Amino acid sequence: MIDVGVEPYERLSNFHPYHFLFRGVECGSMEGLLQSLKFPLPEKQMKVAKLVGLKAKRVGKKKKWFIDHKLYWQGEPICRFSEEYKLFLLEAFTALFEQSEQFRTELLKTGTEQLIHSVGKKSEKFTVLTEDEFVSILSELRERVTGTVFVKQEG
Repeated sequence: MIDVGVEPYERLSNFHPYHFLFRGVECGSMEGLLQSLKFPLPEKQMKVAKLVGLKAKRVGKKKKWFIDHKLYWQGEPICRFSEEYKLFLLEAFTALFEQSEQFRTELLKTGTEQLIHSVGKKSEKFTVLTEDEFVSILSELRERVTGTVFVKQEG
């Protein structure tokens, strides 16, 4: 099992500084992009998207988005629980995967090992990216390249 985001796999963390473009918006890290979704104004969103790591998390933590579970992209609301949002997340990670050779290399280094994320939250009600969403997306991206599907062993 590989715990993504924890040494020696910390380069797979949302906090790691990977610069990429998502739908024309410059992102300094995946955390920057994810935290930017809490801001309805596109100008503020673009600033937050450029942030990296803890700085991005601290800025986003001030927003009480979980009251109505509305997130935003370029001024348009997205419901946290919608299929649209799940596809949005996959598209964002795909952009990072395609644009960052380092991120892609780090993910492919995990081989066929089961991925877990022990430091994230489990409930969609309180986070913009759950442990399961994060691991599922990384696994799907890895599978696209390797063709290898990890089947979780029971028991």
